[in-house]
Amino acid sequence: MALKRILAAILTAGLLLNTLTGCGEGGFGTKVVLTTGFEKDEIFRIETNSCKLSELMVYLTTIQNRYESVFGREIWETRADGMTLEENVKNIALAQIAQIKTMNLMAEKYEVKLSDEEEARAENAAKAYYETLGDREIELMGVTEKTIRSLYKELARAEKMYQYTIKDINPEISDDEARTITVQHILIKTYALDGTGKKIEYTEEAKKEAYKRAVEVMGLAKAGEDFDALIRRYSEDDKATYSFGKGEMDEAFETAAFNLGTEEISDVVETEFGYHIIKCINTFDKEETDANKVKIVEQRREEAFGQEYDAYVETLTRNLNEELWDTVSFIHDEDVSTQNFFEIYTEYFGS
Repeated sequence: MALKRILAAILTAGLLLNTLTGCGEGGFGTKVVLTTGFEKDEIFRIETNSCKLSELMVYLTTIQNRYESVFGREIWETRADGMTLEENVKNIALAQIAQIKTMNLMAEKYEVKLSDEEEARAENAAKAYYETLGDREIELMGVTEKTIRSLYKELARAEKMYQYTIKDINPEISDDEARTITVQHILIKTYALDGTGKKIEYTEEAKKEAYKRAVEVMGLAKAGEDFDALIRRYSEDDKATYSFGKGEMDEAFETAAFNLGTEEISDVVETEFGYHIIKCINTFDKEETDANKVKIVEQRREEAFGQEYDAYVETLTRNLNEELWDTVSFIHDEDVSTQNFFEIYTEYFGS
């Protein structure tokens, strides 16, 4: 599994943070034990696997600086659901490193180990990353080259554990299951956005006017008027053409689209976005369908891994050093800008 897939899966798998802190259901039913028996720099412990503050700071500082490089430092003033973005990013970093360490425990169980060549790659990657760090970054994150080497070995072993788990998952995906079609559409919206970007639904009267306009446009389309010209004149969607497979779009939109023949135009279709008139461009995009087969296979593999992982997580006892966790915060220092921790790993271990 590519690193980006592992990290993406972490953010969509219920967040292991819940099982560390005991907050929320989490769906795991795990044993959570909070104790005072930590070393002073130990953030959490999952069974025998420990996470030190310096390790967490590598993840946290990397994510922080990647945000700032795109959005600027003012992004941290953002709040959502009563939580600052900084608090949310702290949780993401904790969830990421906790799941990597849990996957390493799984690797121990199944005796999945790094080869000598993989060990060497991790050591070389660690040296390359460490050499990019300035003295101030090393000081404030509290890292050594040994810290980085350990983190890279854990990432590599987690990736290898994933591959071990899904090695026998090779489902046959039919053309029909993976079929991808291409359509154009005209959207007449039934909502507006206020100054903050919040969605404001139209009144019933305004919806009736929107529907009336959609019916008129549908009539023009079915009468043979140029669909591209109608899109330019009437559509309120920035995008006119969509290629998609089953399960990827709004159910009403998708059902109508998959029931069309090539060049056929739908009746008015209602979704949460408004009223659509859909024209089918291609009922079977071979290239896109083949690509979708690969995507579906990967999804099945991720599901299989998720089931294995969840079952394993239920057996674990974990401890969070809440006192230390509450003191963790971003490093705000002009000399701390490192953000290539994951990129350097990818250079040595592939995408």
